[in-house]
Amino acid sequence: MSGTPRLSAIDRSAPAMGRALPGLPVRETVFVQLLRLCLASMGDFFAGEFRKIGINEHCFHVLCLLMATEGERAAPSELADLVGTSRANMTRILGMLVDDGFAVRESEMLDGRRYMIHITEAGREAARRAVAQLSGPLHSAFSGMSDRDLDMFEAMLRKCILSFTDNASPFRPSETVK
Repeated sequence: MSGTPRLSAIDRSAPAMGRALPGLPVRETVFVQLLRLCLASMGDFFAGEFRKIGINEHCFHVLCLLMATEGERAAPSELADLVGTSRANMTRILGMLVDDGFAVRESEMLDGRRYMIHITEAGREAARRAVAQLSGPLHSAFSGMSDRDLDMFEAMLRKCILSFTDNASPFRPSETVK
């Protein structure tokens, strides 16, 4: 299903959900639906590109982050935070990168239980090849938006992230159920 029918489905279902579920914050529910649809659409758009490249999106993101860090190295927990994934999933991602020869694990000098991830020359080359193949699709993905639209979109996404992480209080059923 393309974007227009999906958006129409959200537009049709939101008022019905509001009527069926009194007290449901419909506007906020629509925002959640729109964000999920946006992420799913983005994933669908880029999935084929990453298949062509032979590397997944998270691995590519980690390689880019490693190339951008001082010394081209980082702790797994830092990478998990920057990629926006769990530490367990980052362990899996790093395992793939190490197995493919794109990164190596090195124990910390002061604490042998901790380790840092370093990018290899093969990892640098894989990232460069991926950038060359993704540049066009990245531009294409946002081609329907003007520079002003993109600036506003970025600002709103940043506000949304802060709203979720800094302002929202966690839901505690025991406090609201009487």
